Amino acid sequence: MGIKEIIDGVARAVGATPAVDRTEQTLTDGSPVTPDHRELKPNGQQKDYVVLSDAERARGFVRPVRRTYVHEKCGVATTMGQALAETYARDPKFYSGTFCVGCGAHFPVGVEGQFVWDDGSKVGT
Repeated sequence: MGIKEIIDGVARAVGATPAVDRTEQTLTDGSPVTPDHRELKPNGQQKDYVVLSDAERARGFVRPVRRTYVHEKCGVATTMGQALAETYARDPKFYSGTFCVGCGAHFPVGVEGQFVWDDGSKVGT
């Protein structure tokens, strides 16, 4: 048993979620992060997105896993893939921005009036 497993066991024993290890990153398909992942496709989305690894996401979430959010400026809902949603749930401050399918562009999260989850809570909190 490694040190990470021991720390996780202690955290769970006291009812806490283990701390996030942000070094454990992959692209959404599980492949290594590449320098070109931020290149934009014609629809405005990136070529790929960075997520926490499967193993890191399996360590527990600090927020509910939510897949759909609404851009309050345009009113359009965007639904993201499971790995992205789990990364947000594991570490709500992992991303500084997100994509709106209605606008076809990326915007910062945490800015008042930008994005809310479909349950009404603010994205990034």
